[in-house]
Amino acid sequence: MQKIASRQSFAALFIFLCCLGCGRDDRPNSTLVFQSDFGLKDGAVSAMKGVASGVSKDIRIYDVTHEIPAYNIWEAAYRLVQTAPYWPVGTVFVSVVDPGVGTKRKSVVLLTESGHYFVTPDNGTLTLVAEQMGIKEVREIDEVNNRRKNSNESYTFHGRDVYAFTGARLASRAISFEEVGPKLPAKVDTLPYQRAAFKDGKIFGSIPILDVQYGNVWTNIDKKLFENLHIQMGEAVTVKISKGDSSVFQGRVRYVNTFGDVPEGELAGYFNSLLQFSLGINMGSFSEKKGVGSGNDWNIILSK
Repeated sequence: MQKIASRQSFAALFIFLCCLGCGRDDRPNSTLVFQSDFGLKDGAVSAMKGVASGVSKDIRIYDVTHEIPAYNIWEAAYRLVQTAPYWPVGTVFVSVVDPGVGTKRKSVVLLTESGHYFVTPDNGTLTLVAEQMGIKEVREIDEVNNRRKNSNESYTFHGRDVYAFTGARLASRAISFEEVGPKLPAKVDTLPYQRAAFKDGKIFGSIPILDVQYGNVWTNIDKKLFENLHIQMGEAVTVKISKGDSSVFQGRVRYVNTFGDVPEGELAGYFNSLLQFSLGINMGSFSEKKGVGSGNDWNIILSK
């Protein structure tokens, strides 16, 4: 009986220990990823990376992009959600598109339900990652303890003095998430936009971003929603694009798998690498030819 009891106790202990290891470890993983609208023409990006390296030489530093158009918070929001899901749990992102630098807007760190960290001004940059990756917790950066030494008289480069410094301290585990600063309500400032929806035989969506290298137009309409139109491959879809109340493009576009399925110079409707409906021209720029831009004020309607 004692042997049976001992075996049962051991089995129970083994299961307990296994369960302890089942939880996801979403602590920072020494990976720091930068994004900004600074460009690479001067030393701003290098300065941020220098601050991060000064915190810990063991941090692995990467970039999303530093070519966000100046002051374009919406594009910063999109590039984060385009990129972050492909990075490991525990990755720390520092995003600095901050036209309100030095004002009373909050500096925060968001921990998403997916286990990723975002260090940024709370100015709308977190709109899409909060929506799609979930909000686990938000903390305001305590700039008394989490600010580069002797930088208090600098009001216009929080990317270097606050965000890079705090992000590096968090990524290297020099501080815990709790030591970032006080806990805030589980919400962030958001930018308004047209969420994709099907209504009365039409799909209403937005154009959040352009595939800037090639001029393709990306929407927020996914494949499941598109299927409500019952349009078969090779058939045409009616497309209406507007900016605010101004109509920019209206026409019929053939639905295909890829650009080469239409003759050179012809319009194509296809699903991009994120499986969102997009518009392109085989060997051409849809955006340039049709005068279409992107942002939270650009809308699209699809119908049969």
